[in-house]
Amino acid sequence: MVEQVELNRLFWHSRRGMLELDVLLVPFVKEVYSNLNEVDRALYVRLLECEDQDMFGWFMERSESEDPELQRMVRMILDRVQPK
Repeated sequence: MVEQVELNRLFWHSRRGMLELDVLLVPFVKEVYSNLNEVDRALYVRLLECEDQDMFGWFMERSESEDPELQRMVRMILDRVQPK
């Protein structure tokens, strides 16, 4: 189980100050993060360490992360808002 302190910390780290990222990351951490396995939780934390401009390109599908695991997390987040 994810502790509330961890969720609060991730909530604030997910707020990037760029609306395009905020509308993807904040709901993801609120609604999905608690249900992720340990590997994916660590991967989400790694994603938050990336530069906003890089993430913006990945989420707008203008580029892809060179790290396939980070790209998998980006895809996971995008799939929530872009159902197939």
